Amino acid sequence: MNSGSLKEYFDANKQLWNGLVSINKDSKMYDLEGFKKGKSSLNFIEREELGDISGKALLHLQCHFGMDTLSWARMGAQVTGVDFSENAIQLAESLSEELAIKARFIQSNIYESRDVLEEEFDIVYTSYGVLCWLPDLTEWGRIIHHFLKENGTFYIVEFHPLRSMFDEAGKMKEAYFHSEMPIRCEGGGSYADPTAQIHHVTYEWLHSLADVVNALIAAGLRIEFLHEFPFSVYGDCPWLEQREDNLWYHENKEIKVPMTFSIKARKDHLR
Repeated sequence: MNSGSLKEYFDANKQLWNGLVSINKDSKMYDLEGFKKGKSSLNFIEREELGDISGKALLHLQCHFGMDTLSWARMGAQVTGVDFSENAIQLAESLSEELAIKARFIQSNIYESRDVLEEEFDIVYTSYGVLCWLPDLTEWGRIIHHFLKENGTFYIVEFHPLRSMFDEAGKMKEAYFHSEMPIRCEGGGSYADPTAQIHHVTYEWLHSLADVVNALIAAGLRIEFLHEFPFSVYGDCPWLEQREDNLWYHENKEIKVPMTFSIKARKDHLR
């Protein structure tokens, strides 16, 4: 699929994300006021698995309006965030200035990021709800490799592809394996605020866990670990229930499927 045929899909998706900025920033889920008072937006999985990032140059791909990016900066990283939404980048820059947190934000489609950014980084990071907006994971892997220094680390924590197979009632609906043609989705509201008055048409791509792993391997990265978790850190589906540990599981306790996965990979010398 060439870039010309993808433009319609990218434009529709960017229109959605530009519209979601004003909704998400005011939502309880994002808790922007708590963040401004010092609360980290990062979850325990990424904090524990990525470890000490103090003094590291970190590139955050698909950063939305930068709360996670700025949270890494508060932990000592030198951060750069990239997102295709103009509205998201404008808010991220505003937050950086308001909170006096040093950060750089760049508006770019991830597939064009090499045209606007030249540096290499110690860490490339991305998280939660990013892969479904990408039609080509092979190229995604190459981009990650391009931006990493030798011995640099790539880290992703993401909703498990099995999770996307469930519909709103918690029943299986979608295929598991990738198709070049996207899934057209039409609806309203935001995952952060289902009551929000916004209508959208978007295009998403399915990717199996094998697609993700193989894209990174093909790009020359060495997988250090792949973890799968039977819970989500977000309760944004009606069929999830929160349990005593404050994490979200399938409401049917007999259904124990992975809801989240994480991968850590490294760009070895001469790879």
